[in-house]
Amino acid sequence: MIRVLIAGLGNMGLSHALAHHNHAGAQIVGLVNRSGEVSHPDLQGYPVFTDFHAALGQTNPDLAVIATYSDSHADYACAAMEAGAHVFVEKPLATAVADARRVVTKAKETDRKLVVGYILRHHPSWMRLIDEARGLGGPYVFRLNLNQQSDGPTWETHKALMQTTSPIVDCGVHYVDVMCQITDALPVRVHGMGLRLSDEIAADMYNYGQFQVIFADGSVGWYEAGWGPMMSETAFFVKDIVSPNGAVSITEGNKGASDDVDGHTKVGGILVHRPSGDQLIEMEGEPGHQQLCDAEQAYMLRAIAEDIDLTRHMSDAVQSLRICLAADESIRTGAPVDLKET
Repeated sequence: MIRVLIAGLGNMGLSHALAHHNHAGAQIVGLVNRSGEVSHPDLQGYPVFTDFHAALGQTNPDLAVIATYSDSHADYACAAMEAGAHVFVEKPLATAVADARRVVTKAKETDRKLVVGYILRHHPSWMRLIDEARGLGGPYVFRLNLNQQSDGPTWETHKALMQTTSPIVDCGVHYVDVMCQITDALPVRVHGMGLRLSDEIAADMYNYGQFQVIFADGSVGWYEAGWGPMMSETAFFVKDIVSPNGAVSITEGNKGASDDVDGHTKVGGILVHRPSGDQLIEMEGEPGHQQLCDAEQAYMLRAIAEDIDLTRHMSDAVQSLRICLAADESIRTGAPVDLKET
C-alpha cells in the first residue's frame, strides 16, 4: 500500500485526492489545504493540515501529490523528495526553467519518481491524434489554442491563478507538449505577444497571449490562450496539425462552454486529411476529467511499483515549460527569445 499526501484541494487536487481515495493500492495519510477544511463528503476523516512541511514530517508519505499554486511547485517537490517521497506535481512543473531543472536534478539525486500532470498524455484520443500526425511525417505546422470565456467562480479562479502564472504558461504547457511529442525536435526561437484586457488583474500580468515557436526540424507552431468574461467563444478550440502529406484535426471538440473543464480534453472526432482523401475517426466513450485524473494517478502508482524509467518524461516536461516561459518572456519584453542560447 502506497501512503499518499495530497497538497492543494482545488479543481485538480480534489480530483487527484478522489483518485487515490478510490484506488485499492493507495492510502491517503493526509490532505493539505490552506483553510484546514475539506468539504467533499468522500474525503471526510482524513487528517487535514494547513502547512505542507508539517504534513510531510508528520505523515511520512511514500508519494506527495502537489496541486498547489504554481510558484510553490518546485520548493514543495524538492522538499518532498528530500523527505523520501516520490512526487506527482501538477503542471507547470515550476515558474522558472532553473527551478524546473532543480526539481529534475533532485529526483535523480534522491532516486525518486517524478511525474508532471500532463493529463493529455493519458487520453486515448490525444494519443491517437499524436500517432496520426507522426504517421504523416514532418515538418509540421501546429495551430492550437484554448480561449476561455470565464465568468463567476471560474473567472475568480483564473484571477487567482494569474497572481503567479499567465494563461500562456498555465494552459500552454499541455499543447506545447503535444507539439514536442509530434515533432521530436528541439525548439529554436519563440516570438510572443499579449495584452492585459482587465483592470481586475495586476498591471504586469496579461490575460490574453499568443506565440509562435520554430523547431530545429523546420516545424512551426502557434498557440493562443485567453481568460476572462470578455473573451470570444468563436474558434476558441482550434486543434490542427498540418504536414506536407496532409493534416490531422479535431473536428468535434468542446461543444459546451469554453470554460468547461470536462470539455477541454474532449476530441469527439479526428479528421485525417490526405490529398487522396479524408478519413474521419470517431472517438467514442472518451474519458471525463475525473477518469483522466484516475489514469494519471494510477500511472504514478505504477511508476513507483514497477520502477518505470521517467527520464524522457522529465526531459519533456522541462522542454515544454522552457518554450512557454520563453513565450512569456517575449510577451513581456516585446523581443523574440533565441532558445539555442538557453
